[in-house]
Amino acid sequence: MVRRHKVWLLAACAAVLGTSAWAGEYKIGFVNVERVFSQAAPAAKATKKLEKEFSSRDQELQKMNKQIRDLQTSIEKESGSEADRQKKERDLQNLNRDFQRAQREFREDLNLRKSEELAGLQERANLVIRKIAEADKFDLILQDAVYISPRIDITEKVIKALEN
Repeated sequence: MVRRHKVWLLAACAAVLGTSAWAGEYKIGFVNVERVFSQAAPAAKATKKLEKEFSSRDQELQKMNKQIRDLQTSIEKESGSEADRQKKERDLQNLNRDFQRAQREFREDLNLRKSEELAGLQERANLVIRKIAEADKFDLILQDAVYISPRIDITEKVIKALEN
């Protein structure tokens, strides 16, 4: 799929650049999407929203991790009966298994929510890019390239437009 995408992109660029002698000059722009996602105000807002949404679960995981460390320390220090030691080791294994499961679920849920927030931001950024393209009469705006001249980079303009 990526290869097909690149072939299409190259064909589009060739078509635009190849016909420039006949149809006049074309205006091309570039947007660094990674920079938009890391520097735009809505991206920071989404990050804070996710931190708030997942903070209680993160605290629960930290609490479980502390319980595991405390139980490990207790097992290492105590010289009680063998039955008591075995019970504590089983408890530690169960707690460790629960912690691993909770941690995995946390990561999966967090990644899902990040993807949802990122999709919303991407949709909003695409709308802003289209508006800029129409207002400034761009013929082509790229989001991925090996080299970009700073004179066609409109990333800062997109970031500022997203803040409004």
